[in-house]
Amino acid sequence: MSRMSREDRMLFYSLLPFASIVIAIFITLFISLVENSIPVLIREGINFIVSSEWRAVEQDPKSEFYGILSPLIGTLITSIIALVIALPLSISLALFMLEYAPNSIRFVLSNLIEVMAGLPTVIYGLWGLFILAPLLRDYVMYPLYRYLWLIPLFSAEPVTPTTLFTASVVLAIMIVPFMTRLIVEAYRAIPVKYKEAALALGFTKLEYCKTMLSLARPAIIAAALLGWGRAAGETVAVCMTIGNSFSLTLSLFKPGYTISSLIANQFPNAEFYHYMYSALYGAAFILLLIGLVVNSIAMILLVRWRELIHGDR
Repeated sequence: MSRMSREDRMLFYSLLPFASIVIAIFITLFISLVENSIPVLIREGINFIVSSEWRAVEQDPKSEFYGILSPLIGTLITSIIALVIALPLSISLALFMLEYAPNSIRFVLSNLIEVMAGLPTVIYGLWGLFILAPLLRDYVMYPLYRYLWLIPLFSAEPVTPTTLFTASVVLAIMIVPFMTRLIVEAYRAIPVKYKEAALALGFTKLEYCKTMLSLARPAIIAAALLGWGRAAGETVAVCMTIGNSFSLTLSLFKPGYTISSLIANQFPNAEFYHYMYSALYGAAFILLLIGLVVNSIAMILLVRWRELIHGDR
């Protein structure tokens, strides 16, 4: 700071309040969630996380009981399945855009990805509910149930089109543009010297692409973690396609809940119950902790990858 010029110091101090506002907002949000979560965490203890019972009793607060295991499992299942579907698609799309597509097609795909990434999630929800869900039930879920019903993931008959699987596919479609952009940026960030070295050694196109992807592997893992975090926190589209049912199941063809959809569906009724507000704040706090851990790991991976790939250490 002492080596900075007078103009640089003035610019620094003029920008500092804006950065402080962001930090203050996050701290306020964190404290608010913790403060409002304390009543249910003290009352239910560890059962708040390990129990799937959600008992709301309007006239008798002592009989109320709230456990978020079912929404927590639903969050993990839908986001993991979405990531399993989206990651190969995102890598393939990024590779096609950067190495194979003509400039005109690359321009169209790039703009289409930007548009899809910015679409309101309610559009994905409407499309998923009325178009995708019936198609998945008739042409994907029923055949899988008919032939693979012995596998727990496919053991339940898909009575309704709104299921954990439907929500997972919608989430996968939503996070593909987001992850593709991150992978494209990581691929482009690889120093030219590595690309020139691969070409100088006479690599085939396949060998060249495999080498570049291996160099970008930590960044791809970070993109996958960030995509997983985005899928885990999605609300509107999931509310419309998951079925919103407190069922603790491993079958993908049953309705379920995620933490986000639980909060969105139950919050309007929370004022009629003594502890439900606190339970929903507690669920939001758990989701925030998950997001903090996952996003922090992803950012650490990105920082270390940049340092390693650019020879900063």
